[in-house]
Amino acid sequence: MTDLSETRAVAPLKLLREMLYIRLVEESIAARYGEQEMRCPVHLSVGQEATAVGVCQALRVTDRVFSTHRCHAHYLAKGGDLKAMLAEIYGKSAGCIGGRGGSMHLADPAKGMIASVPIVASSIPLAVGSALQAKIDGQDHVTVAFIGDASIEEGVFHESANFASLRKLPVIFVCENNLYSVYTNIRERQPGRPLTNVAVAHDLHAASADGNDVEAVLRSTQEAVARARSGEGPTFLQFDTYRWREHCGPNFDNQLGYRTVDEYEEWHAKDPIELTRRKLRALKMLAESDESRMTQEIESEIDAAFAYAKAAALPEPSQASQFVYAGR
Repeated sequence: MTDLSETRAVAPLKLLREMLYIRLVEESIAARYGEQEMRCPVHLSVGQEATAVGVCQALRVTDRVFSTHRCHAHYLAKGGDLKAMLAEIYGKSAGCIGGRGGSMHLADPAKGMIASVPIVASSIPLAVGSALQAKIDGQDHVTVAFIGDASIEEGVFHESANFASLRKLPVIFVCENNLYSVYTNIRERQPGRPLTNVAVAHDLHAASADGNDVEAVLRSTQEAVARARSGEGPTFLQFDTYRWREHCGPNFDNQLGYRTVDEYEEWHAKDPIELTRRKLRALKMLAESDESRMTQEIESEIDAAFAYAKAAALPEPSQASQFVYAGR
């Protein structure tokens, strides 16, 4: 039986602050990107913050996360250091991996953010390997693989899901279904069936929830974590959400024609931050002055982090060959 004794309530104000923090960080990246000092691609999660926050609030520090090219939100939600993240995006030696990877390779093992891998579906086998190690060594770590809807079109998903199911591994596949693989809608890539059906075919426990409802994401993830810790095996979670900005870059791209303005406006009205804000105001838990103070505190932290990243030193050329090969 699943033991839900570890399931804990997370203050709604904390959930709002975490989402707002990620939103303001990414909007600041977008606003500064035109300065051309961030010399790497950026894949922003504006509009998708609830999934990252809801999932990571259900995890311990020691639980492990493997992310994708769209990893800023996951890194910050798992407790990553904003200064180190921005320094990495600016290619500085103070970056979280020394300026070697940029936006798509964020990591902080001390916080359980093990790796971000931009190749579609590549977070999946790494997460399954992590879960296998935890089971072999008798540890109760849970591993999460963040994936997009296109990931289940890759063979490695099916191989990994099959193996994880057979071994009852403590791994959770978190599918952020934002409807698009770059510019191609899911309707043009997959048959009209729920993504959870694919997981069920591999005998995975599967569930879905509104990916813009942070509390629904949190509840679903807490249940999956409890199942994993109690030895009941892997879970596939489908969270439907939507990115507001272009696939890669800081701009809005509704003019490209691959998605309609009406579709964008429909999803924009489901803003996860605004939905949480309304709930808190209705419950008399959020005053306008509280939100203003929260925003000012976050913006001050962001400004200081950008100043730190810009002033940080570039890597020494002599260090370029480090970490290319495994040491003896």
